[in-house]
Amino acid sequence: MFQPTYPIRTARLTLRPVTIDDLDDVYAFQRRPDVVRWMLGAEPRTREQSRVSVLAMAGEDAWRAEGDCLTVAVVTDAGVIGIVELVWRSRLERTAELGFVFHPDHCGRGLATEAATAVLDWGFTEFGLHRVYGRCHCRNTPSARLMARLGMRQEARHVESYLFKGEWADQLVFAILAREWPAGTSTSHGGMRR
Repeated sequence: MFQPTYPIRTARLTLRPVTIDDLDDVYAFQRRPDVVRWMLGAEPRTREQSRVSVLAMAGEDAWRAEGDCLTVAVVTDAGVIGIVELVWRSRLERTAELGFVFHPDHCGRGLATEAATAVLDWGFTEFGLHRVYGRCHCRNTPSARLMARLGMRQEARHVESYLFKGEWADQLVFAILAREWPAGTSTSHGGMRR
């Protein structure tokens, strides 16, 4: 089993496993149409759907086998403001996929970048990942910008590669390699302590 030493702390954030006590905070952003707008197959959730989601995420606190998702709640004094996940895609190739969702009320202050940086730093420096990639809808500009801020390069634009809400959509693929991940990145972004 592989997991960070919780909680992960940055200058402004605490990252920790999701718990059922996070339901109200998670529901506050999962119910918003502007949050799920670019998520494949996602619609604004009911409170019960969010409860099911939170219970599922609560079991994603470590990597036990290839394919597992490590999901952390991003916490400030305001409560849980977002979720960052890292999916272990390949043991052999030491590859993972980054995902994230944040409450719009807390965007524009670098908090998502700070949280994702801490999770990537764990993946590269402690777990020993070789490559991390992320994907988004071509019109999901905030997600594309976040991945670029993390130092990920756009590697591909898959033209009309998937059906999104009944229409063919382009998907952007971003990635970064371990050798491109600067040592001490989390420290330069506010200091990750364990």
